[in-house]
Order: sequence, then C-alpha cells, then structure tokens
Amino acid sequence: MPRTADRCKETSTTTGTGTLTLAGAVSQYQSMATAFGSGGALIQYAIVGQTGTEWETGYGTFNGTTSLTRDTIIASSNANAVVTLSAGTKDVFATFLYNIAKGSSVGSTLAQSRGWALP
Repeated sequence: MPRTADRCKETSTTTGTGTLTLAGAVSQYQSMATAFGSGGALIQYAIVGQTGTEWETGYGTFNGTTSLTRDTIIASSNANAVVTLSAGTKDVFATFLYNIAKGSSVGSTLAQSRGWALP
C-alpha cells in the first residue's frame, strides 16, 4: 500500500513529464528521505506549481535520496493525465489521496472498537 507522511514537503524545478529531482525540505517540513527512508518507497504525492494552474496527484516511487518517479496519475490539471511541468518552482508533498480514503473503513473500525453506534 502506498505510504504517506505528516509535514513532508519539498520543492522541485523539474520540467517535463519524467522523474522529479527534489531540492530539499521546505522550512518547517521534513524531507522525503527523512519521512520514507532509503529507497523504493511507494508514496502518495501531490505536485503543485507555485505559479500558474498546474497540479497532479498520484502514486510515485521515492528512491531514498532526491528522486521521485511519477508511476500512476490519479488526478491532474491535465484531464487526469501526466502533467508536462513548466519552468518554475513546484511544491512536492506527501498527501493522503481521496481514492484511498473513500474506500477506507478506518472510521467505522474506530467507532466499532469504541462501541459507538453508527447510523
């Protein structure tokens, strides 16, 4: 299952549709390397341009140092296809994707474990 982490955010100036090169953690956030360790972690990510309207969410593989491959696009500003990133700085962060949350029974499991009634 893809992983996520709290307060994990970096920037990238990568252009095009390929692997992102990450430039390090933003102040007050942790890096992908700190959050996911060394190599091969499948993560839930978002990319958001600091200017313009480009954005993308999906599953990617973090290599343990500074690279994130964009393996599966879930949603994007390009009709839910891979975004051709333009020049400029993008925020890249770990996130909890809706498509995982919508099928989750976490709330139900918690309620039942506490003996709470469900509607």
